[in-house]
Amino acid sequence: MRHLTADNLFSLMARQKPPCISIYQPTHRHHPDNQQDPIRFRNLTRTAEEALKKQYLPAEVEEWLAPLHELASSLRFWNHSRDGLAVFTGPGVLEIVQIQRTLPELAIAADSFHIKPLVRYLQSADRFHILALTKDSAAVFAGNRYSLDAEPANDEFPARLEQVAMAERTEPGVSVAGSGGAGGPKMVRGHGENRDDLETEKYFRAVDRAFSALYSGPTGLPVMLAALPEHQALFRHVSQNALLMPVGVGGNPRAHTEDSLRQQAWEALEPHYRASLDKLGEDYRTAVARRNGSADLSDAARAGIEGRVGTLLVEADRVIPGFIDRATGAIRPAGPDSPQAEDMLDDLAEIVLGKGGTVVIVPADQMPTESGLAASYRF
Repeated sequence: MRHLTADNLFSLMARQKPPCISIYQPTHRHHPDNQQDPIRFRNLTRTAEEALKKQYLPAEVEEWLAPLHELASSLRFWNHSRDGLAVFTGPGVLEIVQIQRTLPELAIAADSFHIKPLVRYLQSADRFHILALTKDSAAVFAGNRYSLDAEPANDEFPARLEQVAMAERTEPGVSVAGSGGAGGPKMVRGHGENRDDLETEKYFRAVDRAFSALYSGPTGLPVMLAALPEHQALFRHVSQNALLMPVGVGGNPRAHTEDSLRQQAWEALEPHYRASLDKLGEDYRTAVARRNGSADLSDAARAGIEGRVGTLLVEADRVIPGFIDRATGAIRPAGPDSPQAEDMLDDLAEIVLGKGGTVVIVPADQMPTESGLAASYRF
């Protein structure tokens, strides 16, 4: 998956037929720690194989697992790991997801793909994009407060100025550019304007359009602009991207290391992140005052099944073992050592997402409740 989104995860679950094989594991970015990763992956593949052979013919199992064996042998793949790996495979499908947080070690062969370990990562509120921009180049990074990675090259994204086609010819002597930011004024220029400035503006418009379509649209993540002051001003003037944050990272982005970019971006973004979480807490308290919200898991589970949960806040790292009946929303708590027990907070998050609600994973010190959840209802 080029971008991990709730839509493509649920689409993956909806369109596949069994067996659906889901493998998760923590991975390592650097040598020598990453040498153990393909070994652990092979062990997890064997676990899935043993489960499959209890239900299917060996030839079928071999065919379904062939992509996993090939992946396990790819040195190039294992030498470019992030922090967590999820692989989904089965008849006619192979999806590989690498994320910037560790994942539990898990191998499941079932009638549907197991997506819950990715739900919390997907809904974490500290994720962002960085657009590193100069007058003739652009690079995209995806990160969170802890890590940052360059996005893979994309032929549809104009990473270099020369990739942008020449502008259409206009009337001699005058060039009329499109509007600035949303609702911005038209700009009329005469012969005296520097051609390089016009080419830069044209390039920035192309970058903005491509970035919005390829990155902001699919993910909805906030965008931090890393650029020199003059390029910050010009790009913000022409940008149509509503997710572009009002603060950015100053200086020439080529002079920053990835870790420096991450650190400065998070320092600039953190106040907005905290303010956003504060607003979510206030919205929840308002909903409760109107008798339109609850911190009770039993109430929230029933409302979730009915599609009434508009926003669900879930406490990060909190686990409540048990089971939620997917037909009625009834909950059945279980002890932490109960075999096959699910995490009801993860289940509830999956239910709310599936009904079109919003889920946000919140640090414990920012939660407005003590129960591990805060649900605001649509009605």
